[in-house]
Amino acid sequence: MQLLFGDLMDLGRGLRKVLAKISGAPVVDERVVKQVVKELQKVLITADVNVRLVFQLTKEIERKALDEKLMKGLTLREHVLKVVYEELVKFLGESYTPELKKQRILLCGLFGSGKTTTAAKLAYFFKSRGLTTALIACDVDRPAAYEQLEQLAKQVPCGFYGIKGEKDVRKIIEYALAHAKEDVLILDSAGRSAFDDELIRELKIITDAFKPDKKFLVISADIGQVAGRQAQEFNEAIGIDGVIVTKIDGSAKGGGALSAVAHSGSRVVFLGHGEKIDDLEPYNSEKFVGRLLGIPDFEGLMEKVRKIAEEEQLPEQVEELNFETFYQQLKATKKMGSLDKILSMMGVVDIPKEITEQSEVKLKRYEAMINSMTPEERRDVDLVRKSRSRIERIARGSGVSVEEVKGMIREFEKMRKMFNMMKKNRGLRGNLAKMLKSGKLKFPVG
Repeated sequence: MQLLFGDLMDLGRGLRKVLAKISGAPVVDERVVKQVVKELQKVLITADVNVRLVFQLTKEIERKALDEKLMKGLTLREHVLKVVYEELVKFLGESYTPELKKQRILLCGLFGSGKTTTAAKLAYFFKSRGLTTALIACDVDRPAAYEQLEQLAKQVPCGFYGIKGEKDVRKIIEYALAHAKEDVLILDSAGRSAFDDELIRELKIITDAFKPDKKFLVISADIGQVAGRQAQEFNEAIGIDGVIVTKIDGSAKGGGALSAVAHSGSRVVFLGHGEKIDDLEPYNSEKFVGRLLGIPDFEGLMEKVRKIAEEEQLPEQVEELNFETFYQQLKATKKMGSLDKILSMMGVVDIPKEITEQSEVKLKRYEAMINSMTPEERRDVDLVRKSRSRIERIARGSGVSVEEVKGMIREFEKMRKMFNMMKKNRGLRGNLAKMLKSGKLKFPVG
């Protein structure tokens, strides 16, 4: 199978194309396995994974695929897919479970790593799990760093401590510790354009004054395998407890960054993806590899749905689908992230970007149209459907054509019919709910 590589070829798509070769082969034999191993090498090296590590990984995959005894009930094809999945999970490092307790966390890193926004995301992560949190502004070098962290603290929202204009980090830390009562204190330190003696000196002063329970290095995924060297340097200087990798969704070099950290003596603890305050998650290698290979993460999806439902105070079950309840669900869905991200968690991958973008534009227009309705119109679909003047007013108010409003009403009527059918069929809904809750709704690899 010939693969075309370039800036647009991400690691997940490359891996899925390789595994499709196994799934699509009439017979899986030694020749196919060796060919797959070669293609895996190309994909991983293109994703900026260290060449030596790539050959170590693929050698182990080939050995286990051909020499290990097959588990009872597995075909050779399924065995090879299982080996690839398990070895990738092992290769990209162990998963991390954060401790949900009172603690102090120091964040360090170079310029451009996303350290300050990560501090706020981390504060939101712990706050959403029942702990009180606060941010401490100790980046005394970067212009407007104080103001940026203060604004981010308001977004979380959480506590904020700092002394505007103060250059002595010890004074800032003394002030923060004297006033802070929160469970989790997260300190944002200054960065540098390169790792140097001055940065080490300042981090040692902060460590001595703050006495952190955890020291996390923040690294951007777009630096690729250089992440390994950075992790090693910071670890030798101040002894880091883990690495937070940011911008993982927008970089073709994410695989290189993760593998380099995993083989540097450090470990990945969190992944940052996207720009929203909740776009941070504990590193789980099984889930990460599963997403790369297109395996659904229903557990993660349901957790996100539950959290947003609580925040938006949505009812557990919608009794009637009208424009009002549809609007509430639409707003909640937007909080879950891009359509690409939601589909990926459902195991739906490789959909052309222009299609998902068109769908997102359509949903934004729907939201604008519903915004232009009166409360009565939102509750009674027929009021709009049967009135030309109402349709024209909604079109003007939302900046769309009359035909687009009519099209939205037609689409909504289809959804309502489907909703009513599902509502009547309680047996089907009950079985689906039980399967999801018990974990019996499984999707095989490949």
